[in-house]
Amino acid sequence: MSAMATERSTAEISVNGTAHEFTGTPHTNALDFIRGEGLTAAKEGCAEGECGACAIMVARPDSDGGTRWTSINSCLLPAAALDGQEVITAEGLAEGEHFHPVQEEMAVRGGSQCGYCTPGFICSMAAEYYRPERAGDAAGSDHHCGPNGFDIHSLSGNLCRCTGYRPIRDAAYALGQPEAGDAIAARRDQPAPTSASTDITRADTATGEPGRFRRPSTLAEALDILAAEPETIVIAGATDWGVEVNIKGARAKSILAIDRLPELRGIRYTEDFVEIGAAHTLTELERELAGTIPLLGKLLPQFASRLIRNAATIGGNLGTGSPIGDTPPALLALEAELVLASATGSRVVDLADYFTGYRQTVREPGELIAAIRIPLPLAPLTSFQKIAKRRFDDISSVAIGYAVTVEDGIVTTARLGLGGVAATPLRATATEALLEGAPWTLETVRAAADTLAAEGTPMDDHRASAKYRTAMLRSSLERFYAEVLNASGGPASEKEAAR
Repeated sequence: MSAMATERSTAEISVNGTAHEFTGTPHTNALDFIRGEGLTAAKEGCAEGECGACAIMVARPDSDGGTRWTSINSCLLPAAALDGQEVITAEGLAEGEHFHPVQEEMAVRGGSQCGYCTPGFICSMAAEYYRPERAGDAAGSDHHCGPNGFDIHSLSGNLCRCTGYRPIRDAAYALGQPEAGDAIAARRDQPAPTSASTDITRADTATGEPGRFRRPSTLAEALDILAAEPETIVIAGATDWGVEVNIKGARAKSILAIDRLPELRGIRYTEDFVEIGAAHTLTELERELAGTIPLLGKLLPQFASRLIRNAATIGGNLGTGSPIGDTPPALLALEAELVLASATGSRVVDLADYFTGYRQTVREPGELIAAIRIPLPLAPLTSFQKIAKRRFDDISSVAIGYAVTVEDGIVTTARLGLGGVAATPLRATATEALLEGAPWTLETVRAAADTLAAEGTPMDDHRASAKYRTAMLRSSLERFYAEVLNASGGPASEKEAAR
């Protein structure tokens, strides 16, 4: 995207190879736009990004300069954010009267009953079908992947009430590789579409109030807008704001899309830190970091669902200031810093000093998160523990990030990040102080566990009681100790005692 990009007041979106003009309001989501064009396969189920009935495929840039087909929740993303983009819905997969291989396998293996969720499943399955690395995963070395390399967690954001998941899994594992002449597969070798500068202003049909959607072409332009209009809502994947719009009827006079700004993307390595662009999606981080930051490698697969991670950004998760976001506990344990940018310059703040109250932070009006810095070297012993009602695709009741260094049997550094136990994410500083300088033994861990249980001010809510959260804090440190012993082949007696 260049500074000379053409500004558009009307969005044009390619859907299934046909250009469609978007003339709706800035708050119209992509799902409503697509259905309004007569393509009704995608459905609204939850309107929160949890069920996947609204899934579509979009052409996103790949790190090699080509295109990666990516599944997202269309119910959350503003349609205006797809200006100049290419979209494929379940209707666009078939060629004439010939089913797409995903559709064929779902049909012959009984992967659909009422059919409401089926188009969303098919779009998520098709995105995984075209994942370039799938052929290399066919050896089945990853227990999440089938014999054909299909990562079953690509469907973690798609829910089905009536069919049952076995026939859907069977359909996924029966898929071969794309055949020669597959136009959707061939599209991967071409550059993805760029996002032109966009400025759409129209009145909302429900409120009559005008709203404005802008996609600037440079970070400087975005910061100038924020300086002049600090009340502007900044979005990237819109996985948080989209829920506010759908469920609470939220509206904004000004929306600013920053997800494709090159200054906010990429991963940069230095001798002192790893810097992650705030607009990098969580899926991109998971793929491109490839385990180089082990604690994030443990966190990311547990963050929401693949559909959400395909759109959500690391900067966005921090920007909400939520006390139950999954990235803050891990990043606090990693002693991360945030680069905050504004029209007058930038500053670096410790993440431990960033949160000031419930959904409140030190960010000044006109500032946005530009990057996250993780200091080097990394602690060798790490863990991310997420306590939730479901193992995947759920919100944490409690989340704990651990980063510990042990030398000659003594804890030299200990960093613990906590989420879900106070009005803000926080460091367990009292527990850290007790651990540092002490021997790395079960006796030390049990003493520190009592201190950890007293950190924070947990409350009762619909996810968990305060007593349950306290109990989870107390047991989590022994669990971490057991994980370390198992990984190192420690004494069986201590392993059993720590469990």
